[in-house]
Amino acid sequence: MLRCIAVDDEPLALQLLEDYISKVPYLQLIATCNDAFEANKILQEEQVDLVFIDIQMPGLTGIQFIKSLSQKPMFILVTAYEKFALESYDLNVVDYLLKPVELSRFIQACNKANDLFQLKNKQQAVSQDYFFLNADYSLVKVMFSDIIWVEGLRDYIKIHLVASAKPIIARMSMKAIEDELPGSKFIRIHKSYIVSIDHITSIKKNSVFIRDLELPVGEIYKENIGSLTGRRH
Repeated sequence: MLRCIAVDDEPLALQLLEDYISKVPYLQLIATCNDAFEANKILQEEQVDLVFIDIQMPGLTGIQFIKSLSQKPMFILVTAYEKFALESYDLNVVDYLLKPVELSRFIQACNKANDLFQLKNKQQAVSQDYFFLNADYSLVKVMFSDIIWVEGLRDYIKIHLVASAKPIIARMSMKAIEDELPGSKFIRIHKSYIVSIDHITSIKKNSVFIRDLELPVGEIYKENIGSLTGRRH
């Protein structure tokens, strides 16, 4: 499932994007935004894989917004102006859609983004089975296979492990740890919880169980569970 946001200062254009996104089964719309500043706030708080964004917006253009980011999700530009195409491709955007956008052309761009997303996940899965985390004034090596679940505590996270009864506590956001964890092995179920797929023992409508431990599923993350089980909640 590709987690995405749509950004446009024109209400009708934003409504059309929302409608198109709802027709693509592997897209999950996290938020719609009226400007780049609102979009930036979402990127700081949530894991976002793909951004549909207009170029000409007040305050900060779509291109300026992309250039301002140090860590970038995938971008698809949706604009009425053809003149920015060359500059946009220098930013490695996935696609450049001219308004009015036909649904078939929109789906073509989404398919391209999904292919890139799947390729990236495969590469991450085979690249390594660990990462290093700043904790206790040192870099701690954490094996992905050792993680049971991750809990968010304001500016901190708590990583619960198989090999230790004592969790690792680190000053880190949930978004930052989510970026470190391979999507093929972990799933976010709540703004405060990420769980290892291998350690999930059962799933109910609003809960995920890890043996006797019950963790709640947040409303906006139910699509994640649906993609895991193959069922809509």
